[in-house]
Amino acid sequence: MLLEICAFNIQSCIIAEKAGAGRIELCADPLQGGTTPSFGLIEYALHHISIPIFPMIRPRGSDFIYDDDEMAIMKKDILVCRQLGCPGIATGMQSADKRINTEQLKRIVEWAHPMQVTCHKVFDQAPDALQALEDVITTGCSRILTSGLQKTALEGAAVLSQLISQSAGRIIIMPGGGVRSSNIAQLIHEIGATEYHSSALLATNSYHTADELEIKILTTTLLNK
Repeated sequence: MLLEICAFNIQSCIIAEKAGAGRIELCADPLQGGTTPSFGLIEYALHHISIPIFPMIRPRGSDFIYDDDEMAIMKKDILVCRQLGCPGIATGMQSADKRINTEQLKRIVEWAHPMQVTCHKVFDQAPDALQALEDVITTGCSRILTSGLQKTALEGAAVLSQLISQSAGRIIIMPGGGVRSSNIAQLIHEIGATEYHSSALLATNSYHTADELEIKILTTTLLNK
């Protein structure tokens, strides 16, 4: 099983690799829930971190409804990530009714190829999880980061289990949202996913830097299950 760490700085990337994480979702602006990181940070991480780096592609905070100008910006960001050698990206977009905007997401997947594309937690705003799953599959995304339409993965465990069953290997379901060392064993037991996502941030951490011990416990638990 694999642990993906959401990192907001190079320090978190270094800690994540050292502590045994398998992949990094690299973001800027944690107060907005993550936006596109600087290309300087992406390039530096790619040259100094050996585990895969998936930059977030999100031009701003707030909602995930993008106009043509924002899509053009995202395309440029994606092409730079591809040129730099990123193995994947994380992104997502929705329509006014909160459903996945499949047409835009298909274009993202085309621009990103051969990079993998993770549909991020925009998924959790969809009105119907199982329909949203089918929508994302049609776009060609490699995985979905989701808490089962709930605030945390633990609260959405039943839906997450349903998503994994319905996906039938067509796409990876990666639980995220409140994934911590204190509940990872329960999540593994109740959900049975092969990948999990965590920021590994502690409440007392004001620099949004991942906690090394937290990651070590998470990865050890995943390896031993």
